[in-house]
Amino acid sequence: MAAHSKPVVLHIGDPIKYNHELYKKLQEQFTVIRPSAEERQRGPFLEALRQGKWGDFHAVMRPFWVTGGEMGRWDRELIPLLPKSVRVYASAGAGYDWADVDVMAEAGILYCNGAAASSEAVADMALYHIISVFRNMQWSNMAARGSADEFRDAHAHTQLTAHNPRGHIVGLIGLGNIGYRIAVKGYRAFGVRIVYHDPFPKSPEQEAAIEAKCYPDLDEMLGIADCIVLAAPGAGGKKIMTREKIAKMKKGSRLVNVARGSLVDEEAVADAMDSGHLFAVGLDVFEDEPRPNARLQQMRNASLTCHTAGGALETSIGFERLAMENTMAVLAGQPPLTPVNKHLFK
Repeated sequence: MAAHSKPVVLHIGDPIKYNHELYKKLQEQFTVIRPSAEERQRGPFLEALRQGKWGDFHAVMRPFWVTGGEMGRWDRELIPLLPKSVRVYASAGAGYDWADVDVMAEAGILYCNGAAASSEAVADMALYHIISVFRNMQWSNMAARGSADEFRDAHAHTQLTAHNPRGHIVGLIGLGNIGYRIAVKGYRAFGVRIVYHDPFPKSPEQEAAIEAKCYPDLDEMLGIADCIVLAAPGAGGKKIMTREKIAKMKKGSRLVNVARGSLVDEEAVADAMDSGHLFAVGLDVFEDEPRPNARLQQMRNASLTCHTAGGALETSIGFERLAMENTMAVLAGQPPLTPVNKHLFK
């Protein structure tokens, strides 16, 4: 393959849709190669890397989260095949449970995500699910599309177990950019009390702004919260809400997940709902997408959405822009805007 005079960016996924002027600047500064959808399938992709098909490229840019992931997991099979010249992988999306960012760090590759662009949308969706699980909104939603008897039943009876969120304790697992936006919105709009569990506590000033309390012991927080909200980016493929952790939750409490489906044992959730240990759940993400748990699908106190928490147009525009800006910054020798694994570099 011919050598390139400019640094090379491997653009994986669909063509740019929104930030065309920024893309022109990217093309002026770098040689941009966009593999076809066929070349992005795992077998052909790995073989292309082995053969050096795209030469010594310097960055991987994935501006959309729906495309560009056809090759599957970025793991110890794939990452070592990348040329030593690669310095940054800049991707759309907030979660990164499909990429071994620790292995990337070992290879000297910065991983940058797009969480900053989706914070507002994801926080809004979290509020939707919080109000839904406190006020029996899913029961009412389903009944409004059912028979007259179902309508009358919901009209008369949802109120018997519905509560205003105000004054209740909402416990956040993860208080990063998205978690803090959820906390601020919940505190200001609903008047909920905020507690949280995070290995990196917020500053005293940030905590004071929302009267938040950090619980280093997750089990202790699970035992006092009226609603647990998962806003953690991932746990290295491990579940956070296991059967054991769900058992630690306050009886009659609620669970909301706008983070990653892999963090929650859905069968354990369904069992806890059946037993009454959990009163309601609000899930935007699932273990086996696009197939939510069949038992939960039948429950009128399970509020389910189709992994659309970040799905606002503003998010897509921001994902695309951040992927390009992170790429341009790192290749220009400047600090990345939204690094995920920088702390793992030796």
